[in-house]
Amino acid sequence: MAKLQLTLACGDYEIIKPLKDGRVTPDGIELNILTEMDSTTRHWRFLRNQDFDVAEVSCSSYIAAKDKDFAFDAIPVFLHRRFRHGFVFINTNKGITKPTDLIGRKVGLKQYQSTAILWLRGLLDHEYGVSFKSIDWYTELAEAIEFTPPPGLRLQRIADHQSIETMLAEGEIDALIHPDLIQPLVNKDPRVGRLFQNYKQEEVAFFQRTHIFPIMHVMGLKRDVVEKYPWAALNLYQAFEKAKNIAMKRMENPRIAPLAWYREAWEEQEEILGPDPWEYGLTQNNSRQLNMLATFAHEQGLTSRKLSLDDLFLPVTQGHKRGHVFRY
Repeated sequence: MAKLQLTLACGDYEIIKPLKDGRVTPDGIELNILTEMDSTTRHWRFLRNQDFDVAEVSCSSYIAAKDKDFAFDAIPVFLHRRFRHGFVFINTNKGITKPTDLIGRKVGLKQYQSTAILWLRGLLDHEYGVSFKSIDWYTELAEAIEFTPPPGLRLQRIADHQSIETMLAEGEIDALIHPDLIQPLVNKDPRVGRLFQNYKQEEVAFFQRTHIFPIMHVMGLKRDVVEKYPWAALNLYQAFEKAKNIAMKRMENPRIAPLAWYREAWEEQEEILGPDPWEYGLTQNNSRQLNMLATFAHEQGLTSRKLSLDDLFLPVTQGHKRGHVFRY
């Protein structure tokens, strides 16, 4: 019988390479895997154009899409996580030395809806006492999912010919929250720095308090695929899990990466974050942070209500103690 043909769009990560090179294949499914798009483009094309059957997609945009009942579902596969304290950038001439100095300031965003930026606005509010309504926000890109700003939110989009990174360097805005390293910082422009200078120390302390390694992306599926082939979601989940396990085992080898202290960095990560910081599924830690992100999304006006994990994710269980032991 012919296998189900699905197109998957995702980043070109080590943890999906066993799927890409064919060492792992989802049972009953043949994947056409696309990995050359940048994240923002992939998210737009999946959520707005429905170009792919399965796609790695922004968690915040997916939550906003579910609130509007877009025809997508998701499985708890998280290809991208990142600590975010190091992505709050400041103009060094504005006297900003601590989070509360952002109150009343002009702060740029790549887009309001980005998961990285949703996390940071939520953490600034809940961890540092900086309400998202106390800042004048300036965004650069159109949102992946249209939304109505909540009362009290001061938000405007800059002109198409303007660059939010240039505006920071030239002092037209005071700070910038961005999901990527910005070019002025990469170029060592002295007018630009980080709010948290010891950001790694801040991130480690955050993890030790919360056990949260922030989830950025989820794995979305078109609803018509789920409805026509209800078995496909679980089989895809299992294949992603198997591919990750193979990749993580391979990455233990210090010869894999051309870094002098690679093994030491690997051991440091394991000591701080534990043996599987990239875990999939609705584990206790994953559930806690996804609930936190859903809370931030509702508080910040991206959803009309706080969505539950049952609202957001398809079940990927086979039943208690099933699926692990095969008897012939």
